[in-house]
Amino acid sequence: MRKQAATRQSDVLKVLERHDKPMTAYAILDQMKRDEPALAAPTIYRTLTALTQQGRAHKLESMKAFVPCRCDHEEAVPVLAVCEACGTVEEHDGSQVLPHLKALSAQSAFHATRHIVEIHGRCQNCAT
Repeated sequence: MRKQAATRQSDVLKVLERHDKPMTAYAILDQMKRDEPALAAPTIYRTLTALTQQGRAHKLESMKAFVPCRCDHEEAVPVLAVCEACGTVEEHDGSQVLPHLKALSAQSAFHATRHIVEIHGRCQNCAT
């Protein structure tokens, strides 16, 4: 029996929230197949697409991995600080950079549909 989209989204978010590091679609699929052996990758990809469009999850383009949204940012920019040593991701509210991103886009008449900023480096715990 097929699950409703909202239920599937909730299930995927629960998997993401249980992990403190970004997860690929296939890692999510592996976790969920324990309870649903017939589950297939396209279902996970469709669900992740919906979650990212809703702003409930973020895709780290550089890693092709996903994290749950941990901030409330209607008209903001999620700034994701990715530790290259331990793999943790901290989400920050980038509201202050939104006007600058819009101005940069306007210079070339580019119309952004979504904003996300990734910063790679080392977290406080790994910096020493």
